[in-house]
Amino acid sequence: MKFFTVPWYEEMQVRGFMVFPESEQDWVEDVAWHAAEGISYEERAGDFLDYMKVDLLKYLPAYFHASIHDGTINSTYPAPEFKAKALQWGKEYDERMQAIFREYRNGYEAIKHELPVNAVELVEKSLHDASVISYAMPAEDVLEMMLDCSGAMHYQCEIRLTFSGVTGLRLPEPLEQKYWLYDEIYAVEQGFELRVLMASPPGELRITAQDVSIELLGEPEYLE
Repeated sequence: MKFFTVPWYEEMQVRGFMVFPESEQDWVEDVAWHAAEGISYEERAGDFLDYMKVDLLKYLPAYFHASIHDGTINSTYPAPEFKAKALQWGKEYDERMQAIFREYRNGYEAIKHELPVNAVELVEKSLHDASVISYAMPAEDVLEMMLDCSGAMHYQCEIRLTFSGVTGLRLPEPLEQKYWLYDEIYAVEQGFELRVLMASPPGELRITAQDVSIELLGEPEYLE
């Protein structure tokens, strides 16, 4: 991936972690809700911190590291200075991400006319959150992928992607059950190169092909 890389994805998860309740009262009410449901807020916060700790230390400035190590980063309502610094970091992150999306989008619009029509449809009808059911190569230069799009943004059914004229292929293993997150597409001689950030764990799918077909295998709830 040139833009939507694994580090890009990891930092995006950190950005989601660094969102705090609007007010201390909101935080108190959240803790109370957990207690009423028989859920330990402290244990849940601790488990989430343990899951995110490596990436938090990797991507957050040193100012936040002490609170990561002692667990207060998400177990107490942040002090005003801490919250202000967290908001500032989030603002700077958002600006960087918007710049990355603009740069990729501008590049895509510049080469869109060079891409096969079906390849354009593939990336413009996002497969975000589709899961891979299976894949096969019925011929040396053909790749078939079955995807469950019931939880994706488009199609809302199972689909089959058939890439023809395949000249380059990189598959994350195992590919089955991985989720399609974000994709990039580039024009190459006699076709396109598709790069897909998959999860989980994060990995990259890369396909160079002449064309692709999209076949719906079920009755979608709606089409956009």
